[in-house]
Amino acid sequence: MLRYATIPVTPFAQNCSLVWCDATREAAVIDPGGDLDAVLAEVQRLGLDLRQIWLTHAHIDHAGGAGELAERLGLPIVGPHRGDQFWIDGLPQQSRMFGFPPARPFAPTRWLDDGDEVTVGQERLHVRHCPGHTPGHVVFHAPQIRRAFVGDVLFAGSIGRTDFPGGNHQQLLDSITQRLWPMGDDTVFIPGHGPESTFGEERRHNPFVGGT
Repeated sequence: MLRYATIPVTPFAQNCSLVWCDATREAAVIDPGGDLDAVLAEVQRLGLDLRQIWLTHAHIDHAGGAGELAERLGLPIVGPHRGDQFWIDGLPQQSRMFGFPPARPFAPTRWLDDGDEVTVGQERLHVRHCPGHTPGHVVFHAPQIRRAFVGDVLFAGSIGRTDFPGGNHQQLLDSITQRLWPMGDDTVFIPGHGPESTFGEERRHNPFVGGT
């Protein structure tokens, strides 16, 4: 079975998630934006074998710790989509702008495209490219446990910002309605910030995409 735990990191309370295969204890970390010691303490507490870093997108609160973690543990960085290259290039500037610790530059080991898959232990997750918040944003879908890790595409009661460079409001709405909703109303999503919700709840009541 695939399992997960969420650890809020950085001053932005970004939901960094550990996902792991219960059979092998092999794990990936999604969006290690910072507070790496707290993340690694949770890895140790859970008895996990951390093997990979997965990124939904390259904003500082999601990707700021990826380069350091990769270098410290020799881990591959998987994702996001190539459309976020300019955000990765700008991580040092982002860290200064938002008062984050200096972000170490990195080159993803593997870019992700729509329809790709990622694996951890014996478990497989589907990748959907969901641009709008950033051009290269991706989402990780685990249908076997009816969960989706959606970064900053969708929140409980809200949607991602589109006023940053490369943002596109209509593109974000299309990503939500065309790529998230088909995952099913009963799918629970883990957003980049705030509490979990279900696609059904948001499809019915979210003020930005309700009724779609």
